[in-house]
Amino acid sequence: MIAFTAAEIAEITHGRLDADPGITPLSVVTDSREATTGSLYVAKPGEHADGHDFIGAAFDRGASLVLAERPVAHPEGTAYPAVVVKDAVLAMGELAAEAVRRIRAARQAEGEDLTVIGITGSAGKTTTKDLLAGILEQQGTTVAPQGSYNGEVGVPLTVFRADSSTRFLVIEMGATGIGHIRYLADMVKPDIGVVLGVGTAHAGEFGGVDNIARAKGELLEALSATGTAIVNLDDDRVAAMRSRTSAAVLGFTANGHSDGAVLAASPDTNTAGNPEFDLVLPSGDPGLHVSSRLIGAHHLGNLLAAAAAAFAAGVPGRDIATSLSTQAAASRWRMERTERPDGVTVINDAYNANPESMRAALRTLADLGRGRRTWAVLGAMLELGPDSIREHTAVGTQVVRLNISRLLVVGREARALYVSAVQEGSWGDECLFAETADEAYELLNAELAPGDLVLFKSSNSVGLRHLGDRIALPPHPPVPAHERSEQL
Repeated sequence: MIAFTAAEIAEITHGRLDADPGITPLSVVTDSREATTGSLYVAKPGEHADGHDFIGAAFDRGASLVLAERPVAHPEGTAYPAVVVKDAVLAMGELAAEAVRRIRAARQAEGEDLTVIGITGSAGKTTTKDLLAGILEQQGTTVAPQGSYNGEVGVPLTVFRADSSTRFLVIEMGATGIGHIRYLADMVKPDIGVVLGVGTAHAGEFGGVDNIARAKGELLEALSATGTAIVNLDDDRVAAMRSRTSAAVLGFTANGHSDGAVLAASPDTNTAGNPEFDLVLPSGDPGLHVSSRLIGAHHLGNLLAAAAAAFAAGVPGRDIATSLSTQAAASRWRMERTERPDGVTVINDAYNANPESMRAALRTLADLGRGRRTWAVLGAMLELGPDSIREHTAVGTQVVRLNISRLLVVGREARALYVSAVQEGSWGDECLFAETADEAYELLNAELAPGDLVLFKSSNSVGLRHLGDRIALPPHPPVPAHERSEQL
């Protein structure tokens, strides 16, 4: 972390200093449970809790300073050492912006570079971020988000992990409205911007897909003329963003050829569902074959996007191809495959879901499940607005047309998916509905058999990823009904 004194923090954030001006925090946390000796604790108001209520707990764990929106008194009556600001989250952003500026200046003074890479898109951000970080860390010190830290809190927390030794800073950028990505881009000043795709995730919040495209393109608009915009040529809305940037443009495509673009020649998937292709770079490097360890043909775009960004950052083609061929999924619940001892295969892809990623996961299930009994355990796709029923209906229809053996829909918010599958011709024990994850667990625990392949997919807050984890554990014999009643 770049060192800031309490006095500097107050100046940068336009806050009031209620502390020893020489206090110099060693880390930044927003969760009091993560505070350690010397932490700056950011007391931000939350959806379900107010960080100010946990200031004492943070100091008990060693915090030395708090960034707060109001003073909070110690039980002995004196206020905790604080920088008091109007908005703690915006103050975090101001501090992060200054951290990036100082890191860049320090490296330039040593004749070295800091390359900041921003990644956005409706799906695939975290996977692409993980792939790119895996490539770059072989070239120099790399800082990338933990998990899916991609918002107004997560991006600053990522920045605060960087220091003057950082060569590459990878930033994942999410948004739920117009202006959000511009805010993040203005904070970190990316040299390379990657736009993966425009889908219908959060369409309800944005007010339509066109607004999603407008928001994602803010990343490319923020690039300088010396930067590089990485665009998905297989997505018409993303391809159209080329006119919105003054930066150099590098496209990537898995469908055909485009002069000067990063290409996947002879793409295919092997029997394990892993994408394979010949990587074609604008440099013309020969013999760059990629045999990925990720699962699903839909990862082809993520692999190409990571390759294009790494190429723009100056990584040799041979190193790119080698890294892409050795990396497995780095973040949890993204096509995470578990082979149970009894022969059941679990694919847990329930970190998040939107219509595009749902369709891709189901196609992968169908491809991998040839000759096996397949299960699709699906929950709701949230934040789709007025399109929700239509999109869930389309997924139910797709499940039937892909000849997936069993469908288990979990939760009332996804019931339209179940109804559409029944109407499409799936009934009886082919198509089941469970009100709760516990009910679904009991059903699966009783009915899964050796050789079955089961996919879990839902939006994050629905929580089917946790059901997937329970099912991935060694199975337990079902408890007969009469024994269950005796145990109550």
